[in-house]
Formats: sequence, C-alpha cells, structure tokens
Amino acid sequence: MPTSPAVTTRRVLPGSDRPLGATWDGSGTNFALFSANATKVELCLFDDRGRREIERITLPEFSHQIWHGYLPEVRPGQLYGYRVHGPYAPEAGHRFNPNKLLLDPYALQHSGNLRWHDAMHGYRVGHSRGDLSFDRRDSAFVMPKCVVVDPAYTWGSDRRLETRWPEAIIYEAHVGGMTLGREDLPHKIRGTFEGLADPRTIDRLVDLGVTAIELLPVQAYYDEGHLLEKDLANWWGYATLGFFAPAQRYLTPNGDPNEFKLMVHRLHEAGIEVILDVVYNHSAEGNEMGPTLSFRGIDNASYYMLGDDPRHYYDTTGCGNSLNLSNSRVLQMVMDSLRYWVETCHVDGFRFDLATTLGRQRETFSRDAILYEAIRQDPVLQTVKMIAEPWDTGPDGYQLGNFPPVWAEWNDRYRDNLRAFWKGDEGTMRQLSDGLLGSPGTFDHDGRRPWASVNFVTAHDGFTLMDLVSYDHKHNEANGEDNRDGHDHNLSWNCGVEGPTDDPEINALRDRQRRNMIASVLLSQGTPMLLMGDEHGRTQDGNNNTYCQPGEINWLDWSEDRDHGFEDFVRGVIEIRKSRPHFTEPYYLHDRPDSGAARGAGWLHPDGRAMDTGDWEDPEARSTGLLIQVAGQGSVLLLVNADHEPCSFQLPGDADRVWHRLVDTDSALADPRSNREDRGSVELPGRTLVLLEARDDA
Repeated sequence: MPTSPAVTTRRVLPGSDRPLGATWDGSGTNFALFSANATKVELCLFDDRGRREIERITLPEFSHQIWHGYLPEVRPGQLYGYRVHGPYAPEAGHRFNPNKLLLDPYALQHSGNLRWHDAMHGYRVGHSRGDLSFDRRDSAFVMPKCVVVDPAYTWGSDRRLETRWPEAIIYEAHVGGMTLGREDLPHKIRGTFEGLADPRTIDRLVDLGVTAIELLPVQAYYDEGHLLEKDLANWWGYATLGFFAPAQRYLTPNGDPNEFKLMVHRLHEAGIEVILDVVYNHSAEGNEMGPTLSFRGIDNASYYMLGDDPRHYYDTTGCGNSLNLSNSRVLQMVMDSLRYWVETCHVDGFRFDLATTLGRQRETFSRDAILYEAIRQDPVLQTVKMIAEPWDTGPDGYQLGNFPPVWAEWNDRYRDNLRAFWKGDEGTMRQLSDGLLGSPGTFDHDGRRPWASVNFVTAHDGFTLMDLVSYDHKHNEANGEDNRDGHDHNLSWNCGVEGPTDDPEINALRDRQRRNMIASVLLSQGTPMLLMGDEHGRTQDGNNNTYCQPGEINWLDWSEDRDHGFEDFVRGVIEIRKSRPHFTEPYYLHDRPDSGAARGAGWLHPDGRAMDTGDWEDPEARSTGLLIQVAGQGSVLLLVNADHEPCSFQLPGDADRVWHRLVDTDSALADPRSNREDRGSVELPGRTLVLLEARDDA
C-alpha cells in the first residue's frame, strides 16, 4: 500500500450522490464517484503543482452505488484524484489497486501530463504471471491530476445556431493543425482553442463559405508510450481519457478551460457551427495489459464489456476495449458528457467515432439500442446534429444506412464510388448517380432525407485530395511501422508519376481531377464535408495515416504562396451550392422532371435522350448528365465525363435555349454569376465536369 499523507482534520460532510464529479457550489465542493464493486474510495488532494499528495480523505457515504462526500473548504483550482479499494481478481473482471491514482471520469479539467512508466500498470510489468500479478508502486508521480472547476462563463446572447441540415457545409479540421503554421500569431496561442478563435483564423473559414467546423477529438487524451519512444505523438486524439475535460494541449499555458467556450462563442458570431468528433466507444486504457488510469481501477467490470473469460475484454474497436453502455451508469456518463458539451459549452453537434459499437450487445447491432433511444428522446440532444461513423471492427460492423432517422452518417461508399469513377474505373456510373442524388438506395427509408448522407472524398483518415491524385500507393514509412499501417485500398491515381513532378501536363491533369472531385462533392445532394487544407492543395507526402505525426505534415498552410487558384475555385462552387436550391433540396429527387413537375431530376445520355438500362450497365460508359428542375428557379445540368477522350453532349430543349456555364473544371471556372453561354451542344474534354444553368427569366 502507498504511504498515506498526514491524517486530515478537515470537515467532511456526507454530501450528495448527485451530480457525479466534483461540483463547486460557491462555498465548497461535492465529490461523487460511481463504483458498484469498490469497498472503499479515497479522495486524494494535491498541492498546487500536483507533485505532493497533501491529504487523503475517505468518502464517507455510499448511496445507489455512488461514493460521495462534501468538503466545505475545497475551492476551484484544487487538484485531486482517487484511490479505489476492492478485489484485485482479473479472472473475475476486477482490477482494483489503491496504489494507482485514478482520474475522475467527470473531471472538467486535467492538470499535468501523463508520464509513461511501468508504475501506472495495476500489474507488475514483466512478471511471469502477467496481468495476474499485482504492482504496489504508487503511480501518482506519473499521473495528471483532476482540477475542481467553476464552470461559470458569460455567454451573453450566444446560442446554438441550428443551421438547417440541407444548408450545412462541414469543414473537418484539427485544432492544432489549423494554426500551428500561423507565424503571425503569438507563439503561445498557436495550435490552441484561442488560436482557432482568432478573428483572422475564423475569417478564412467565413471567406471559404463553410457553415460548420468538425473538430477531431478535443476531449482529454494523451500520447501513448510506444509513440513517444519513437519521437511521435497521438496527433488525431482517438484515445480519450476524460469525456468532460478539454485536451490540455489545446489550452494556452494558463490552462483555462473557458478558452474552448471563447472559441465556440466567436465561431458562432461568425455563423459557424462547432461539431465535435467524440470517442465514446473505448478509452485510452487499452486491453488487459494496458495501464490503470481511470475506469479500469474505478470499476473495471462495470465500465467495460468483458469477454466470456472476464479477465479479457470484448473489443469491437480495435483499440483493446469497448465501453459497456448496457450499464446504466456508463450510459449516464455518456449522456451527461453530451449534455455538458451542448448546455455548458454550446456545441452544435457530434460526430461519433466507430458509432456501431455504441449500438451493440456484443455480436448484435440494433438501431434501437439504448444510447440511440436515449438521445432521440432527450430534450437537449434531440435538437443537435448527430453524425455516425457507421462501422466498427466487430461482427456485422458495417452499418451504413442503418442508424436511426435523426442521424446523419459518414458515407464512405460515396467516397469510394466517386474516387473510382473519376479514376476511370469500369462500371461505376450507376453508383455515381446514386451518390449525386443523396444515396437514396441507402438512406431513403423511415422518412430520412438526403442530408443523412455526409458526402466526402477525403477525410483525416487517408490521403489528402492532393495526394489522392499524386500517389498510387501509401508512403507511411515515417510512422515507424514499415509501411504496414494505413489503408491499401485507396482508389487513388497518380496521373502518371508517383509523387511531385515538374511535368506540366501531369500537374494540369491533377489539378483538373481535384476540381472534378471537390465539385462533385459540393454539387451532390446530401451534406458535403471538406478536409482541412484540401482547398489549397495540402499534401502529406503520400502518408495516408498521419495519426502519429505532430509536425508540419499535418498543418494548414498559411503562406501566401499556397494554391490560391484552387482555393478560389472551391469558394466559387460553395457559393453556387448556397445560391441554387437545386443542390439543397430537403427531399429526394427520384422522378424525371416534366413540364408539370415542381421539382425533379433525370439522367441524360450524351446524345440528349434519357439514360436507359443498357446505358447504365455498359461497363465502358463514363459520361452522363444530371438535369434538375425546381419550379421558379430554372434548371441546372451537371455534365460529367470521366473518360480520357472528349465527349459531345446534346443539351436538352431546342437549339436556341441559352445555358449559362457556371462551373468548368477544365478552365477552372466557378462563378455563380457567369454569363458564359452555351447552346445546342457542349464539348467536354476528357476528365471534365461542367455545370450549366437555364434561367427562367432568360
């Protein structure tokens, strides 16, 4: 057992079992911790630097499986942690070890870093009995500490924006990557919430035209030891250790968690929603050989899904463990966390990592799972944006299209079909057509709408858009795993040369392919999502798995010599999407338009007739046109030619009908006010997209 500090003379009152966590009420702090199987819980208070444990207090009450106590003299800023007593019996699923200092799952702030050391394990590392052995070393010296926080913040008139789903344009970004490359910012706020809150950073998002920023995980996480040994880091953050606390690395040196609220406040002032990528499917503690940092030592058998042999974990995440949402208190923790970020921090939505795991009873997935049902009926959460990553690593883990009606889903099938089509693969036209109309074959049920499909061609996990057209193969050697990590099925095409080249023809083709794919995403029915930096050609040098790379490879380019031409093109297409209701229709467009229809869509063969079954089944076909009509708004015609040869399109209507060319990926045209006219027919060069508009007032 660790040596106890001096016996406290502090008054300790029973307090309350609600709310969980450390709650400052203006005169003292209530501490409440769930553990169904513990025999005793000790609250450990530390000095201002977190180096010395100054008091250890046994929580006096145990109510409804909650250990609690009230300390009248404890105020905001106090550092603390827990030691939890109980059986150390891994074969029965219990891993209590009071020698290990534990983080409060409900802590609103962490202080200090996690120093990887064998002492943080509940068992003796290297022992012949493995995790069945018992480690008696005190881990407090290597652990961050929790902080008692006063959550008060003056929001003024700020509130969630509630941008309508059909109008949403999402920008996936990384808090650190957004501003670490900004030399005009004070060094202390680069890569932080305050750096993202800087007006010049926000102006760039506003100028681009996006309506929401989706941030990679910002809840507390730490770098794994095996990465630190290789001078790498956990860059993406998919290893959460505190579902209420902001990651310390995104705070300035004074460590004020209100910096996150300031960022949200300023983004809202600019009309931009904040969506958080959240990881409620697993924790950073890994499998049975992982460290004891929080949940494992508090109540392993409650917090985690255990295997048939409870010594081991049932894992459908590939990260060593899965949280046990069938336990009402673990479910409560997730729901409380979601409500905290919405009510206290004003965030507008969430993207759920490996969301299939959240709907599991081991091998079985259910769209009526308890978490989904709890969210659907919750008066706070039912009004925010919910986005699922619709897969995990378990049985039947791919569940695209099977989430409840209030959810949107990352549509990786759309991504793959779009990549394959523009690469020139055979037999991809029918899949492309479904995606351009919001993937009704996947989502048109239960009253779901086109916005349920979050359309993207690139995301943080994989190639950037520039690398997608510059590399046939991944180049992940810098990750230190002999290029074995990351996806092999990238559907990428280097256009003739692997990596950077000075060949003007190859570079011109790459630029056109980038325009083809980004324009396709922005002109599809559904919710478009762009990856940070794709708008000006950010490259990761062919690395498609930069999860561990903390350097410039993951930074946004703020230099003046970035690709402004492509940025202007993206900005123009976004403006076209926003100004034409044809691309933001709230309902699916199934039927061909006709003179009496208020709205509709139809597919045209290059010769001007309607596409038939034989056209769709032709494996060599790579060209088609999508005609969309909205009454009172005219018609738009999207023409695509993924063949390397040019293609002539016969335009619908009589030969004198005027069509205005709004987008042309061959000439880099993207102008919502364009008056460039076409009549009769259009000649599309190879691998080109063109958008035409026939105006009712023409």
